[in-house]
Amino acid sequence: MVVVHKKYSESHDVVFANKDCLQLLKDIPNDCIDLTITSPPYCMGKSYEASKSCDDFRKAHLEILPEIVRVTKKGGSICWQVGYHINSGVTTPLDLIVHSIMSEIGNVCLRNRIIWSFGHGLHCSSRFSGRHEVVMWYTKGDDYYFDLDAVRIPQKYPGKTHYKGDKRGEPSANPKGKNPGNVWDIPVVNANHVEKTEHPCQFPVALAQRLVLALSKKGDRVFDPFSGVATTGCAAIIEGRKFCGAELSKNYYALGFRRLHQAGKGILKFRSHEIPVSSPNPKSKVAQNPFTEE
Repeated sequence: MVVVHKKYSESHDVVFANKDCLQLLKDIPNDCIDLTITSPPYCMGKSYEASKSCDDFRKAHLEILPEIVRVTKKGGSICWQVGYHINSGVTTPLDLIVHSIMSEIGNVCLRNRIIWSFGHGLHCSSRFSGRHEVVMWYTKGDDYYFDLDAVRIPQKYPGKTHYKGDKRGEPSANPKGKNPGNVWDIPVVNANHVEKTEHPCQFPVALAQRLVLALSKKGDRVFDPFSGVATTGCAAIIEGRKFCGAELSKNYYALGFRRLHQAGKGILKFRSHEIPVSSPNPKSKVAQNPFTEE
């Protein structure tokens, strides 16, 4: 059974606080978070945002990113998922702002700029429609944890063999699967997605799940300062990790609190990162994304 605590303690396996993340961060000691996964507000005037300014995005990150680095263990990882700030048709890549700040903090290294690709979204008439966002993966120091085997995907040509040399005729592909690369095709959470709640910018469990599996061990503590409806927390619980997070909105907090309990009971409906995007739902005339109940 998962017990969700509202105040941080190193003895608590799951902490979910209905407060500003900077308030929660004050309670977290140095070097105790193994992995942070989050998607911050883009400052585009959404219902949960008070700003429409890139300058406000930068100011907020100048305050929070040093705190995130402070609480991260040596060898720990920070995954910052962002998209684009769009105002009057002008597009600003938010990952550039994040990276400029992280570069000044020091003691963190960018390991991958992961492209999260999705096939559906809002259609634009004055520019090409946006169909990807970015995950910036940083590590605190060079001696970091990375488990590729935990997230390998099926080989495209599993029966392929070496055609010359001493290994001629032997399998050339890794039997465990291949590296998923830095472009991840994972469906966005839209109206028909099995995970959909009323949150307007919910990201999928599968995205957090793959990061949790690759960048942390069972029992590690995963942190999300902008938890929303606790997607990161659900992925952490599903994969046997501890979780700590904050959400300012009372409504989203209540939804996230319920989802954390569902994850703990094994009844949360979600679409696993292992399911190929091309897998259809045989019960529907229109191909839809299948899901698993874990």
